[in-house]
Amino acid sequence: MTERFLHHLRVEVPAENETAAEARLRLAAIFPRTAVRRMTHLGLLVGSCLDGAALGPEDALVYASTFAETRALEDFLLSFPAASPLFFQTSIHPGGVQQVLIGRQQPIARLWPLAGRTRLVEQALLTALIETSPRVALVGGEERGGWLLEHQMASARSFAFAVILTRNPVGATGRVAFTPGPQSDEVIPTLEDFTLALAGRQPLHWHGSGGAWTLDWS
Repeated sequence: MTERFLHHLRVEVPAENETAAEARLRLAAIFPRTAVRRMTHLGLLVGSCLDGAALGPEDALVYASTFAETRALEDFLLSFPAASPLFFQTSIHPGGVQQVLIGRQQPIARLWPLAGRTRLVEQALLTALIETSPRVALVGGEERGGWLLEHQMASARSFAFAVILTRNPVGATGRVAFTPGPQSDEVIPTLEDFTLALAGRQPLHWHGSGGAWTLDWS
């Protein structure tokens, strides 16, 4: 069995209809004024979740998102034929967690960006568990899509989470563990399922690719 313990857990599940502009007003106090105008909705939510997390140059970060900045891309495309320079800048801005690290001028040892659907949660957790750094930030999220939802290329809601994983159980709020075993076709939690479990401190247990996963709480 391989395990890590949860520290600094923060989750953002804003109102379903919150816009990026509303998030900027709600969260402006925790970002540099020069940066917040150009941040995406997902970047703002991720930044809120990482607020107060003391990352260092020896720490690693695993970042999970299926669709990333889809709303920012939508807004830029909708501005045609008079393409908006601001929406263009936002649409090509670094990903959500990079916006936060750049704003902080925060170096880290390694960044593992992951994208996927069915097994994204497993892939992110496994990456965090086998990472050699003693402290790993596991971060993920999505921003709510608009017309791309019709093409199944966006999330139906905005959310984000951040948790620091270490091998030290002292002061931990929970634990994630993997036990190798046979392959299973059991339904795997989506990134949204995992986020809501973190938000509600709900246990999770499933059999996935090559073994059993457990999320439990102290």
